[in-house]
Amino acid sequence: MNSKPEASSPAAATKPWLNAQGSRYFLDWLAEHQVSLAFTTYQTGKLFFVGRKQDHSIAIFERTFGHCMGMWASPDASTIWLSSRYQIWKFNQAPTQVVPYQPPNPDNPDSAIPAWTDRGYDVAYLPRVGHTTGHLDVHDMAIDADGRLIFVNTMFGCLATLSERASFQPLWRPSFLSALVPEDRCHLNGLAMRDGRPAYVTVVADSDVVDGWRDRRHDGGCVIDVASNEIVASGLSMPHSPRWYKDRLWVHNSGTGEFGTIDLDTGKFQPVAFCPGYLRGLAFVGDYAVVTLSKPRHSSFHGLPLDDQLEKRKAEPQCGLQIIDLTTGTIAHWLRLDGSLVTELYDSAVLPGVRQPMAVGFQSNEIERLMLIDEPGSL
Repeated sequence: MNSKPEASSPAAATKPWLNAQGSRYFLDWLAEHQVSLAFTTYQTGKLFFVGRKQDHSIAIFERTFGHCMGMWASPDASTIWLSSRYQIWKFNQAPTQVVPYQPPNPDNPDSAIPAWTDRGYDVAYLPRVGHTTGHLDVHDMAIDADGRLIFVNTMFGCLATLSERASFQPLWRPSFLSALVPEDRCHLNGLAMRDGRPAYVTVVADSDVVDGWRDRRHDGGCVIDVASNEIVASGLSMPHSPRWYKDRLWVHNSGTGEFGTIDLDTGKFQPVAFCPGYLRGLAFVGDYAVVTLSKPRHSSFHGLPLDDQLEKRKAEPQCGLQIIDLTTGTIAHWLRLDGSLVTELYDSAVLPGVRQPMAVGFQSNEIERLMLIDEPGSL
């Protein structure tokens, strides 16, 4: 799949901004598990969906949301939450029982064609609610057992939820942080839920000074138990994306390129798989993990153990998705992304029961013209 950007120069017009290449059985894996995937790339501000067309070829769809990072999808894929630079968006699937109505556009007679039904998409996500938060640098997010959105407020180093009166409502912060201030002192980034409650978080360092985490990227990373506010694992290199799954705590030791688990009895990180890139984003399908890889372009990513690992393995860093077999630690399937713009990904999500998803965005008048008429009600 090749995509070309809107460009004014002949060179830019011929150079694809995205090349996507999947492994031999990547699409078969999507079909076998009846899922599609979503991921974010904050560097270029894109929300991507990966699915299958009706002819079984790959389908990649993107929409623009500036600096989009954290993402959460409900288990039934009916709802997606997405963070952007200064807002948090809630997307809902368009109801299948209603008909999209688009008033004719005299300048474009084809505009009256339904937005997605004639193009093979089986699910459309519509941005229904947007919360303005300011630039909190929101990373991981999840819905708790009470239906409340919990998100990692990285700028203030805390867990937070939405507020009707303010930018956010703080809920919890590490005990080593002496103040709730927008200084990104420890780079709190990851959140693991357990039984519908926040259970573990990851920080790049237990620092209590402004931007202090950058000086301890090699081995300052920690996993913290939210309930006890105690550090349960340390010595990690820029850990990300903790998740509780199948009675185990999974995490990325991103600075080493390793995906693995935390032994909560010993506090030791146990590697499961090495991936050729900077790891973030983690979702699960059965006995598989879906992770995102980034090329370590940014200065924060350089000078880490990952550099030595790549050199030792005579490998170049990659950008894309990798599907890891949890039982063997092998890379079972992959989707590699190359091009002029997309080099860094953040979060990933699984959409069960969805074959070819799309979303409505704000860069065209599509959302202005799209109207859904529900079944009649009564007063």
